[in-house]
Amino acid sequence: MPGILHGLRIAECAAFIACPYATMTLAELGAEVIRIDAIGGGLDYRRWPVAASGRSLYWAGLNKGKKSVRIDIRSEEGRELAQAIIAAPGEHGGIFATNLPATGWLADEALRAHRPDLIMATILGNHDGSTALDYTVNCAAGFPGITGPAGSTDPVNHVLPAWDLLAGMSMATAILAAERHRRLTGEGQRLRIALSDVAFAVVSDLGYLAERQINGAARGRHGNHIYGAFGHDFATSDGRRLMVAAISAGQWQALVRATGIADMVAAHEQAQGVDLALEADRFDAREAILAWLRPWFDARTLDQARAGLDAARACWGPYQDVDQMLAEDPRVSPANPMFAQVDHRALGTTLTARTPIDFSSVAAVPPASGPVLGQDTDAVLAGLLGLSSGTIGDLHDRAIIAGPDDL
Repeated sequence: MPGILHGLRIAECAAFIACPYATMTLAELGAEVIRIDAIGGGLDYRRWPVAASGRSLYWAGLNKGKKSVRIDIRSEEGRELAQAIIAAPGEHGGIFATNLPATGWLADEALRAHRPDLIMATILGNHDGSTALDYTVNCAAGFPGITGPAGSTDPVNHVLPAWDLLAGMSMATAILAAERHRRLTGEGQRLRIALSDVAFAVVSDLGYLAERQINGAARGRHGNHIYGAFGHDFATSDGRRLMVAAISAGQWQALVRATGIADMVAAHEQAQGVDLALEADRFDAREAILAWLRPWFDARTLDQARAGLDAARACWGPYQDVDQMLAEDPRVSPANPMFAQVDHRALGTTLTARTPIDFSSVAAVPPASGPVLGQDTDAVLAGLLGLSSGTIGDLHDRAIIAGPDDL
């Protein structure tokens, strides 16, 4: 089923998260994405988590819906084939995404010699070209220092590669913007996105820099409290935990109704001269609110708390591991049209997501599996470059290219 980006063609030479996530996002919207790898696979081809066979579930997930080509890019002939794929003619082609060093045969000028209107999108570590990873950027962005229990002095890292994912979304947006510019002007260009710039831009955009420079104080640790409003986790009588959030006045009133604390709220407001309908006053009173709410949650199972909170339309969510997510949450199941069971030719069947974006006039592309390394080599060389079967066979015989890695 063609998606909203049907006809757009992107070539990719990349590893790890940010760049593959960007092109996967575009593939989920219907773009044709051709991933070019060394015959033995890229740096992330065996990255964990892996199946019992040793195949990477990580690699398969980040390359959903893409085509895969295996080329001996150490050879001159192989590099010329890769350049031909990247710069292949066509109004909606000539787009290249990478996070590999843009030097030698991958240099912008080398590729632009084959196609002057090339759009080349590159993800860097730092803006000066030096190395950085999500792990090294996150610690420098300050978030581990304000994550964790109040009073703790040890940094707390999180496992979500947030900056890789945001950099990937930034690259996807930049590619679409550059493609529009080329349609209007005929001009290609080179895009550069630094992973650390993405993180530091967020630190600025969310007010963390201004908080220090204007207010004269940096953010401290507040544990699981939501800064500047009310929100916290609670244990239930059956050993489960849930998170409630009351950021808006409506969410606060729903939580008050659900838990029956209206009298305590009114007494506190009168005694302290505050209005807990205001976010700041709720944050200042967070410990008192915790004390009012804990008995309600302590006396209920998760299902009983769910019933009371949902009846009042309160904002909350259960803490759940992946097993609980698959067993209990209808949002992570085929009941949600974003998901379907998809067969992967080398891994088996797994619950797989399509794009989370719904368009009113274009149907979503169904969830797709990741490719087997090299499964599209012959089809791309024949269909895109017009090579004959004899030429393709000769390239196989000389190990310039390889087919599916079905071992």
